[in-house]
Amino acid sequence: MTLFDNTQVAFSLKSDSELERAYFLFKMISNQPLVRIGTAATNFALKANLPVEGLIRSTVFDHFCGGVSEDDCLKVIENLYGKKVSSVLDYSVEGKETEEQFDNAMEKVLKIVSFCKEKESMPIVVFKPTGFGRFALYEKISAGQELSRAELEEWDRVVNRFDKVCKTASENDVEVLIDGEESWMQDAADELVEEMMGRYNKVKPIVFNTFQCYRWDRLDYLKALHKRAQEAGFFIGAKIVRGAYMEKERERANEHGYKSPICVDKAASDKSFNDSLSYIIDNIEDISIFIGSHNEKSCYLAMDLMGNKGLERNDHRIWFGQLYGMSDHISFNLAQEGYNVAKYVPFGPVKDVMPYLIRRAEENTSVAGQTNRELELIKRERTRRKI
Repeated sequence: MTLFDNTQVAFSLKSDSELERAYFLFKMISNQPLVRIGTAATNFALKANLPVEGLIRSTVFDHFCGGVSEDDCLKVIENLYGKKVSSVLDYSVEGKETEEQFDNAMEKVLKIVSFCKEKESMPIVVFKPTGFGRFALYEKISAGQELSRAELEEWDRVVNRFDKVCKTASENDVEVLIDGEESWMQDAADELVEEMMGRYNKVKPIVFNTFQCYRWDRLDYLKALHKRAQEAGFFIGAKIVRGAYMEKERERANEHGYKSPICVDKAASDKSFNDSLSYIIDNIEDISIFIGSHNEKSCYLAMDLMGNKGLERNDHRIWFGQLYGMSDHISFNLAQEGYNVAKYVPFGPVKDVMPYLIRRAEENTSVAGQTNRELELIKRERTRRKI
């Protein structure tokens, strides 16, 4: 039996009823038409204020989310840490557009930083660039368009929100993961995150940018950033993921007549991810890494690279991360072997978190192999428990 086949360890936190719920959910997610119908029905029910929040909460929400508030997540955080898995609380409210909402999101992240300061189980915080500013503003800056005076002032407020969170995190020795988003707004976010790295990563990596490796240009970008960091004297924090906006990216490239930023196929995406992983481990003195991956082969590769380089399993510069409710066979088995592992734990009001959950369901249907693997392991554990 290979490491990630150990279902007893993987599902040790799940009761029989929770395992049955997981089986039901992944069976549903594996069926694309059902996901489409369920998504449409859920959106309609929420917009029409039909009383479905209780049903959502007891099924998909409780499986993929930690709770509706930070305090609501405490039991999940404690249970995970009992299995040596840390938590990254992710306030997963998307699609906000007002200054008040951006300020509220910043305050929420600052509150999580102070939460982290008191808890060994929470060494990392996360936020999305568009949680702190309008998508269209990032897009305009990324396109090199001139900003109006009002937009310049608006951008200053975005920069100040980033700075306040990164500064507070630095003062409290909490790492900050800044998520990647769509390519046509990402340049502005990349430049701002690099600015924060230059300020707060002088002693060690505190600020982490996200490299979406299904983009064919990300390894070159990482290498160029590495060179600039060496010249300017700061460390890089790199969270590497495959990516989350593939269909949207390809559609837009097709519509606007430019070359898609996405790798030509899955094999090329896997190579991009694994090459980026290898480059970072080779340069671990300068770059710390958060390996955001549900891919078993990439996790095995990371373990091999660490072993070949003589790195300790719990080297503080290397973290593995998976989403709460997914790939427990990777997270819990790695943690049991002594590696640093964290779960992204989404939280927020049920209604506000639904766009995030729907996106996750749609992503899972597009990665059929992964959903099938989850189902296979859940079935195996049901058999082992004789459910």
